[in-house]
Amino acid sequence: MAANKLLSADRLFALVRANFEQVTDQRAENAKISIPDALMSGFAVFSLKDPSLLAFDERRTTDSNLGSIYGIEKVPGDTQMRTILDGVDPVEVRPAFRDVVRQLQRSKELDRFVFLGGSYLTSLDGTGYFSSKTIHCASCMQKVNKKTGEVTYYHQLMGGVIIHPNLREVIPLMPEPILKQDGESKNDCERNAAKRFLAQLKQDYPDLTFTITEDALSPNAPHIRELKKHGFHYILGVKEGDHEHLFEQVALARQEGRATEYERRSGGVVHRFSFVNQLPLNKSNPDILVNFVEYWEIGKGKTQHFCWVTDFTVTKMNVFTIMRGGRARWKVENETFNTLKNQGYQFEHNFGHGKKNLSVVFAALMMLAFLVDQVQQLACELFQAVLEKKGSRKRLWEHMRALFKTLEFKSMTQLFEAIFYGYKAKVVILSPT
Repeated sequence: MAANKLLSADRLFALVRANFEQVTDQRAENAKISIPDALMSGFAVFSLKDPSLLAFDERRTTDSNLGSIYGIEKVPGDTQMRTILDGVDPVEVRPAFRDVVRQLQRSKELDRFVFLGGSYLTSLDGTGYFSSKTIHCASCMQKVNKKTGEVTYYHQLMGGVIIHPNLREVIPLMPEPILKQDGESKNDCERNAAKRFLAQLKQDYPDLTFTITEDALSPNAPHIRELKKHGFHYILGVKEGDHEHLFEQVALARQEGRATEYERRSGGVVHRFSFVNQLPLNKSNPDILVNFVEYWEIGKGKTQHFCWVTDFTVTKMNVFTIMRGGRARWKVENETFNTLKNQGYQFEHNFGHGKKNLSVVFAALMMLAFLVDQVQQLACELFQAVLEKKGSRKRLWEHMRALFKTLEFKSMTQLFEAIFYGYKAKVVILSPT
């Protein structure tokens, strides 16, 4: 059982480390712990799925595997790590994401994600990752309890993942922090963060075409203009209560026979579609024309109903694919945020808040570790084999940590091989003197 050389953990760890070597260090020249070592140590926390920085710190002075596997020359203590990473600009973590995705592209594995029109389907959504009633910084969002006046401080981010309806794996991209200065309401903050996310997506991958899929908060004129500006396609959820004029135009089109009704059956399920092309999004923006899809999935005793707007001209040939793309939007929640929360990544654990950037840097490093895991799950036969053997991610992470503490390895490939093939520990018997 061989590891994919381009996409093995060791190759990707080296790629991440090389990127961290380029991060700006504005500290004094006599700093004892380097920025790359601090960043790589933070990355290792999430790669190993340690439940806390204290748990990671317990292995710091005795675990040579941190050097041989992660390339860490000097491991910082938990307080040192927090202090150093608090001063790192999160923007400087971005190139590591880009290079891992490019590695996936070079290996041709990214081709498996090609969607409609040669684009890459990308799901966007916001989520929270820090909350406290006492700990806060200048960038914290605030919620005030109207009855008690109690303030809750929190951080959110705009996450984006490349997805495909046929694949379980997702390809996380660098998240965009949602900061206090973005606005005071959740929707305004997510809207501004999405605007920055889209601009960075275009800058990072100028040669790729994307189809953005989002929930029903997204189909507004400014956002669609932003998508069009960058040349992105879109499939956006839409609700009648939020777009009364649009649904009136749909009803009128049906009365006049301009709507197309289409139905197909598969596995005892009826897939019913109704679609209309070139309708104004709303009265205020008649120049924003969208194509509307309404869909019913009718099974035994259960009917599900969805509506989307898209810039793809809808036909009987592509409406099923558009529907599947729209429904795949949930992968950013279930396959990404829920995995990070419930599969050992400790997404909602407070590893450290800091005064400047620590919380954001930790969130980015966690997402980067998740990206490396997802790439291996997608394309590395050795990783797939050990994951199948252990039966779940959590059991695999537990076995990894156990071996990491008890045996010495030259590489993560060697550690995975030990899990898959088995291993023998040497016993040394000391004679009494």
